[in-house]
Amino acid sequence: MAETLSLPGFVNAHSHGFQRALRGRTEGGDFWGWRDAMLELAGSLTVEQVRSGYVQVYREMLAAGYTAVGEFHYLGLAEAHAAVEAAAEAGIEIVLLLAAYGRGGIERFRQESAADYLDQLEAVRETGVRVGLAPHSVRACPREWLEELGPYASVEGLPLHVHADEQPREIEECVAEHGLRPIELLAETGCLGPHTTVVHATHADAGELDLLAEANARVCLCPTTEANLGDGFAPVQELCERGIGICIGSDSNVRIDPLEELRELEGVARRKAGKRNVVSVSSLLCFGSDEGAAALGLEHWPDVEVDLGHPSLAGVDDVHAGLVFGCSAGVFQ
Repeated sequence: MAETLSLPGFVNAHSHGFQRALRGRTEGGDFWGWRDAMLELAGSLTVEQVRSGYVQVYREMLAAGYTAVGEFHYLGLAEAHAAVEAAAEAGIEIVLLLAAYGRGGIERFRQESAADYLDQLEAVRETGVRVGLAPHSVRACPREWLEELGPYASVEGLPLHVHADEQPREIEECVAEHGLRPIELLAETGCLGPHTTVVHATHADAGELDLLAEANARVCLCPTTEANLGDGFAPVQELCERGIGICIGSDSNVRIDPLEELRELEGVARRKAGKRNVVSVSSLLCFGSDEGAAALGLEHWPDVEVDLGHPSLAGVDDVHAGLVFGCSAGVFQ
């Protein structure tokens, strides 16, 4: 029997399972062109298509070394239950990050009010499923929604995940509406705290990063998706210098490989800094597992086994460094 190495399982802190179907279909254009295609796909899916599609996606995640997933879900309540069923069938731990969507998008994304959204969240929570609040973005949630959802998450001890600062246009629109940048608005409305994970933060400025550090919030980076969509380069070194926790997500699932996410994360940092080893290997592995689990409120999640006899590890002295910088997800059993 081949020798193996047991590691804490990787935690996918940010997934939109249905977007896996878009890979290879939307190359060209920009983020906003891709978004139009995503909305068209989202509007066409049935509950059964969500359930069956997510089973496949979650099986791919397990095979790639992810043993837990935070599903940032905005396809509807029935579809939320289908996603949970899919995770159970595939055998992956799930935290359902039910999205609050007050405006924009398409009709199936939206709730009538913040109270209606919280009723939906509690309906899922009452079934015993781990949940988190997920105001989709400052584009999708009016200020009054944020002012209600932020304190609710804090009082209930639930994770709160939110997209912010992914695109310059998003920031411009937020400043035009509120006179504040997205993370500034999140801070002012009570949405930042140790339970908060800001997804992307690609274009966050120094002041916004300081706010994240002061709140002890985390950032979830999704490098393969951010590269695919042309989002920009995440401020990896700046996050680390401020001691801001980082986790990873497969996001649009154009690729499902935690090692590639971590390698690209460090690659972004190296290209921006002009030097190597910006983030240590041990820190990168922590980003891929412990930090993701903390972002989802998980205390326990399954380990993953590394095949030490895999050809990509042949002759490697430092297995952990070799794993991060020289392997694909095929090294996991």
